[in-house]
Amino acid sequence: MKKLSNFIQGLALLGVIILVMSYTGKEKGTVPNSRKVAFNSGWNFHLNDSIKDKDTINSSTTWRTLNLPHDWSIEGKFDEKSPAGYGGGALNGGLGWYKKTFKIALENKEKITSIVFDGVYRNSQVWINGHYLGKRPNGYIGFQYDLSPYLNYGDKNNEIIVKVDNSKQPNSRWYSGSGIFRNVWLETTDKLYVEQWGTYITTPKVTSKSASVHLETTIKNQYAASKSATILTTIFKNDTKVTSVTQNISIAANANQVLSQDILVNNPVLWSDEKPELYTSVTTISIDNKIIDQYKTNFGIRSFKFDLNKGFILNGKQVKIKGVCMHHDLGPLGSAINTRAIERQLEILKGMRVNGIRTSHNPPAPELLDLCDKMGFIVMDEAFDMWKKAKTKYDYSLDWDKWHTKDLQDQILRDRNHPSIFMWSIGNEIPEQWSDEGVVIAKELSGIVKKLDTTRLVTAAMNPAVNMNIDDVTLQFEKSKTYFNKLATSGALDIIGYNYAHQTFEHHQKNFPNIPFIATETTSALETRGYYDNVSDVVKKWPVRWDLKFTDGNPGNTVSAYDQVQAPWGSTHEATWKVMKKHDFLAGMYIWTGFDYIGEPTPYEWPSISSYFGIVDLAGFPKDIYYMYQSEWTNKTVLHLFPHWNWTAGKNVDVWAYYNNADEVELFLNGKSVGVRSKKGDDLHVMWRIPFQAGTLKAISRKNGKTVLETVIKTAGVPAALKLTADRPTIKADGNDLSFVTVDITDANGVLSPNANNEILFSLKGNGKIVGVCSGDPVSHESYKGTKHTALNGKCLVVIQSGNKAEKLELTANANGLKATTITISAE
Repeated sequence: MKKLSNFIQGLALLGVIILVMSYTGKEKGTVPNSRKVAFNSGWNFHLNDSIKDKDTINSSTTWRTLNLPHDWSIEGKFDEKSPAGYGGGALNGGLGWYKKTFKIALENKEKITSIVFDGVYRNSQVWINGHYLGKRPNGYIGFQYDLSPYLNYGDKNNEIIVKVDNSKQPNSRWYSGSGIFRNVWLETTDKLYVEQWGTYITTPKVTSKSASVHLETTIKNQYAASKSATILTTIFKNDTKVTSVTQNISIAANANQVLSQDILVNNPVLWSDEKPELYTSVTTISIDNKIIDQYKTNFGIRSFKFDLNKGFILNGKQVKIKGVCMHHDLGPLGSAINTRAIERQLEILKGMRVNGIRTSHNPPAPELLDLCDKMGFIVMDEAFDMWKKAKTKYDYSLDWDKWHTKDLQDQILRDRNHPSIFMWSIGNEIPEQWSDEGVVIAKELSGIVKKLDTTRLVTAAMNPAVNMNIDDVTLQFEKSKTYFNKLATSGALDIIGYNYAHQTFEHHQKNFPNIPFIATETTSALETRGYYDNVSDVVKKWPVRWDLKFTDGNPGNTVSAYDQVQAPWGSTHEATWKVMKKHDFLAGMYIWTGFDYIGEPTPYEWPSISSYFGIVDLAGFPKDIYYMYQSEWTNKTVLHLFPHWNWTAGKNVDVWAYYNNADEVELFLNGKSVGVRSKKGDDLHVMWRIPFQAGTLKAISRKNGKTVLETVIKTAGVPAALKLTADRPTIKADGNDLSFVTVDITDANGVLSPNANNEILFSLKGNGKIVGVCSGDPVSHESYKGTKHTALNGKCLVVIQSGNKAEKLELTANANGLKATTITISAE
């Protein structure tokens, strides 16, 4: 139906807000505020009962009040029989309804008021005051509706209703989440305004002395008469005016006009992954010297190219892309977007000097791209996981014919000003890549992209574009008659990107002599944080594929945290990096994955409900492999020793060390040297195999005979206490900010108890709430939304969200047999 019934229009009205929007944008010295305001608070939500509820709502419908963004699936129970399957994290979808009542100030009656959704998963339909606005199947792309024709103004209420249908499962190969899981905004403009995503900023010529900045701005006139206006574009750097340009226009009634402007910026400060410097363009529309609209666009000034021999060149400097793939979920927070949660993930990745993000396999939340701009990441912005051919029963392939053009266009328009984006990926492991049909589709998609953005390269994350089943990898492409990837040779792609097959990387220039290369997805190694397979009675042959039986078995779907286990299609971390680091022409790689993510468990069986691929676990705790990358990618002096030192007496234990900035490492057990080790050839770690003896392991790294760094691991005694550490002891009292509190189980001397798996209970005093608990355990079925959780190998995480009142928050952790502890977090 195109209208909801009058009966539904008359539902109880809750969460009333008054929105009065005005613009006083200062013309000098500062960047004006956005013309849109958050529209996240005071929504009501109802999740249909599949048995009792029909596909509707009525006067007996029960509602609960909440704030957006919201993911209802993460609130549910893990279910072995969930229609979403293990790939979907064994969490259910369903059909949900959201509604909100609000008032619009009378002064805005002659303005345009729109609602902007950054993403709703999935099949959203929207009504305002009973009038149907539209449907959007894709859960990952933003959209907006003009509310103005149907609004009430002044004291009369408005009601917006959103239906979200994620009931047909499976529709994803990983955990999607369900609901309005990204931010919602209310935007108010004059009838003459810059259109949504209406600016396009490029830097055609960049030198250290000057940069030409080209702007194309789409102006929309919804007045019934033509309008003459002055368009002022001002460039700011850190709120300081750099330069500006003014142009007068005349625009017909109910028409759009694209305005081109060119500005020269002298002595530009260039954007790079190491120094991500940003500029801001402010477009001001004035009529008779009165400002009627202002539109802000952040951008960066940089030059780049992908060179056949030198890989990726940024601002004239060769830069190896050291990236990771990231799914959209935020661990225990599910898919509900939170800016601080994304920022924390990126901070952790920056700690090992990751400089690239691939948005696998869909358009990301705008907040991720904003943070990548500010923090310095080289982004591959990906559009689709499938085209016309399905990967799951109810996936996006069902919507392809009607929606793919619109969805891709909107993604490019939305994202094309982000300086962090350097590549567009039009698909991931697409089944059509082997066929002529795939070539036709790829050329169509590439054409859509190039029509809207000519500054970046188009790629696709293909399955290996060469034959992995023959021995002579130097001639794989020539011999691949029965394994012919037509997409790779279609001409639709500007850069060859394929997943895995690291054995073929060094032969790229022979296989594809005229097109640069990016490893779109690599590695697929697996680890459970803090769990270690060791040599025992039988010496294992490493590495081991997860689909082959391990010699000793792996209880509870655990996987060794040594870099020893890989998916059959992938490699260990060390194997791929050894190849990638050797060759300049290899532009870089995106590792699968930066963080563990919900769903798509490998091993693909119950009780596993999340991945093992991450360099960092689901709670945000780094695995040991994190420090291999840190030793290779950073200038920070590293000496990381593992595993823990709590074993059975006499058991042989493999002790590994990752180190840098040194010639050798000497290991001591209880004060006695057990040998000096140095990396040979392309080694990335050193190892000792020694029988366990309780006490202290100490490693000393040396360069030219002088000590560089020391690190110590001690045998832990009986678990005795809990230690709480907040990532930020002071947070904003804005109702959104988060503090991530790490819980360590220690012995009486403060040594981490590496085998402690106690259940921990949490309580919070003050104007805040516990919004997530997690240990990073891929087989845990405990809710992420409770107030208790079982630790994994001595560690757990609790996430605290501030309220809207400035005060102290007191978090207390308790566990049977352990000393309770409290930490104070200030919300200001």
